[in-house]
Amino acid sequence: MKSHFQINPNITFLNHGSFGACPKPVFEEFQRIQQELEFEPVYFMQKKAANYLKTARERLAEFVGCQPQDLFFSPNPTMAVNTIMRSLKLEAGDEILATDHEYGAMDKTWHFYSKKTGVNYIRQKITLPITSKEQILEEFWKGYSSKTKVVFINQISSATALIFPVKEICDKAQELGLITIVDGAHVPGHIDLNITDLNPDYYTGTLHKWMLAPKGSSFLYVKKEFQEDLDPLVVSWGYESDAPGESRFLDYHEYQGTRDVSEFMCTPKVIDFLNENNWKEKYSACRQMVLDNYQRFCDLLHTKPICPVTTEFLGQMASIPTRTEKPSELKELLYDKYKIQIPVMPLNGNIYLRYSINVYNSQEDLEVLYKALQDIIATTDLIKIVP
Repeated sequence: MKSHFQINPNITFLNHGSFGACPKPVFEEFQRIQQELEFEPVYFMQKKAANYLKTARERLAEFVGCQPQDLFFSPNPTMAVNTIMRSLKLEAGDEILATDHEYGAMDKTWHFYSKKTGVNYIRQKITLPITSKEQILEEFWKGYSSKTKVVFINQISSATALIFPVKEICDKAQELGLITIVDGAHVPGHIDLNITDLNPDYYTGTLHKWMLAPKGSSFLYVKKEFQEDLDPLVVSWGYESDAPGESRFLDYHEYQGTRDVSEFMCTPKVIDFLNENNWKEKYSACRQMVLDNYQRFCDLLHTKPICPVTTEFLGQMASIPTRTEKPSELKELLYDKYKIQIPVMPLNGNIYLRYSINVYNSQEDLEVLYKALQDIIATTDLIKIVP
């Protein structure tokens, strides 16, 4: 599979989780659509774009398990969550319940909202190491109060790479009458996803990570009863349109001024590529490689896994607890000297070295990382080993 990707062959690339990697056939389709746009810009934008997007929405909806009329494309989950945030009608003193494992940009979004509105953003502590799904649920709901109005939760944490029991959280939130917003940035194409079964009120995910789409391709799903109240982040020609489309929801959010959305239109090719290459089987092998190596990396660094080493909590990423006071220096050394692209992630006072495995990776890549860490431990004081 490595031959399908354009990644620098001189780099050991263990950071698919940050921005993904686009295979050549999908990238070629991306460029083809851009060339078609430039060949006849007016005709393309006014006549063809809507059909391309409709087809893309239909294929994506089938892939993630919802109706195509209930989602629209967005460049990234941050923009999607900002769209939701600006339409929430909460009052000062109301609470948004989240975990202390959320993505940093999302934390910033809700802190911004809190300052503007007086709403409280509750980062409920989830203790590490995780021992069970029940532990997560018990600790999470300790943050609930009569003031809680919204639940916001990532399905897979960026820093800790943990899979959270979002289905159970959504079910209970619905019983309590709470609005549920799920950040599934790492989910589509990574672990099984059926939005209808999950039953959130809002769900955002990326295509450019584990689905292998071009950069800047994501989506926002909105349950039907919330669509009328969701204001567009950008007001443009779709607002009170003179030529209404199939729904006001899509008019408001799908067309927001002149922009190149070729990455969205690649979605059918993205899904075809995954299906043609038996992605579920190959991704299962990637998950097994993650599991097979997690304990040995923790042993090397004299730390402990942050969860049971099973697919209930880990997908194609794992975060190794790492004792370092200089995470940025460690990341730069790994890249500059050892040519390894891997993030060193701080969260809640802890540091994690997170490796991602995708179809272009092999066990050899992880051996390169292992030997580099051995050398760093032996020759520097960047990683502290506590027997």
